[in-house]
Amino acid sequence: MKITGYELFKVPPRWLFLKIITDQGIIGWGEPVLEGRADTVHAAVEELMATLIGKSPLDIEDHWNSMYRGGFYRGGPILMSALAGIDQALWDIKGKFYDAPIYELLGGKCRSQIEVYSWVGGDQPTLLLDEIQQVVSRGFKTIKINGTDRLRFIDSYREVDALLERMSMIRENFGNDINIGIDFHGRVHKPMAKILVRELEQYSPIFIEEPLLSEHLEGIQQLASLTSIPIALGERLFSRWDFKKIFESRAVDIIQPDVSHAGGITECRKIAAMAESYDVALALHCPLGPIALAACLQVDAVSYNAAIQEQSLGIHYNKSNDLLDYITNREVFDYKDGFVQIPTGAGLGITVNEAYVREMAKIGHDWHNPVWRHQDGSVAEW
Repeated sequence: MKITGYELFKVPPRWLFLKIITDQGIIGWGEPVLEGRADTVHAAVEELMATLIGKSPLDIEDHWNSMYRGGFYRGGPILMSALAGIDQALWDIKGKFYDAPIYELLGGKCRSQIEVYSWVGGDQPTLLLDEIQQVVSRGFKTIKINGTDRLRFIDSYREVDALLERMSMIRENFGNDINIGIDFHGRVHKPMAKILVRELEQYSPIFIEEPLLSEHLEGIQQLASLTSIPIALGERLFSRWDFKKIFESRAVDIIQPDVSHAGGITECRKIAAMAESYDVALALHCPLGPIALAACLQVDAVSYNAAIQEQSLGIHYNKSNDLLDYITNREVFDYKDGFVQIPTGAGLGITVNEAYVREMAKIGHDWHNPVWRHQDGSVAEW
């Protein structure tokens, strides 16, 4: 079997899909995208795919190494996202070739389902309780809210007080029946982060995500010494080499690599195994489309330390199109009691609605994250 071609589809709301074609009629799907840089990743996929035409799609480890190590300059968000989507599609082909889910080819599953959590925003206190009630009514046991708006290095307690008010509202209305993750999105700098972790202890969040940007590892180590709240990060790290220093720091409790950014199934499987040796939990990042989620679930299936899975159904980014729009076997992502089953179909276990993908690719998208500024005109972290 040989790779004979490929197609790329930029589809709303902000995704890029890859279809790899073989001479035996088996096709594979991947999701090689970096939010806000879809066109750049598109170009990188074309460069990498040129090296695979005419080769067997089954030699995934060799292809991964040739795409990664074959270039003098390597790593980073663009190249690793391009590599990730190609890797997903190759695994999809291999699973279909052997008529088995990918997890069977990775040693077999250690779980049949995994807990999923839902993002509820939480920026507007008047809407927060209704948003939470809606997801709780659908069976979710864990939610994630935004931590703060933009913060300067040294700021007033206004945003701190607003977050504490929201956390108090949640606990008063839902008690400890739900778990709450708080995403700071790297918006906070160390002086304010020290205040936040101290004040949040009383509300027992299940984790705080990116309380500082991951490049500030020394600051994260300091925060870890100040709080018992589990610290999570990793969506902006792209390889096992990026994560190595995180594990060695002993400061992070939950890692969040993205299977569409961090080298695909092949690399995230290795990162997960590294994390297990440090007793660090895995919670794969995935505010993306159905192909990315399916790839995450294959990694979750074989990773003992996989604790919970992010997913994007109903997320604010997906107003024009949502997770289930691009697949025909929608039941594969049925959530029950806050869990989703590991897909058991061949390959990724999903059936992409190619006709609909082609239709929506005619519309495409031009999604970019907003650029925020502080009151003094300086750029703020988004």
